[in-house]
Amino acid sequence: MNFKAPIPILRIFDEAKAREFYADYLGFSIDWEHRFEPGMPLYMQVSRAGCVLHLSEHHGDGTPGTRLRIECDDVVAYRRELQTRNYKYLNPGIGKQPWAEQEMCLTDPFGNMLILYKPA
Repeated sequence: MNFKAPIPILRIFDEAKAREFYADYLGFSIDWEHRFEPGMPLYMQVSRAGCVLHLSEHHGDGTPGTRLRIECDDVVAYRRELQTRNYKYLNPGIGKQPWAEQEMCLTDPFGNMLILYKPA
């Protein structure tokens, strides 16, 4: 029996803001999108380098303010990449924690926090 990494579902409230943050700023690919019919809430998958997230406008899917820890082998390089993009709502720093050599917190427009870290 094998288990695979879970895929978290993050609650979003505005499709344009979600695309701006996850695709344009963070550099995630939009893998697929689903709506039961036009005008219904969006459910989509985004991914980057092995990290897969589901974003949902559906009531009851996820809780605003969710925190995710995402392992990253070079948080410093990723921060440099983010700084090249014109995203006026966030300018994250990098800290060191007892459990992480490098840690950077990114809060999306819906209050969800992605904590990228390089293990200690």
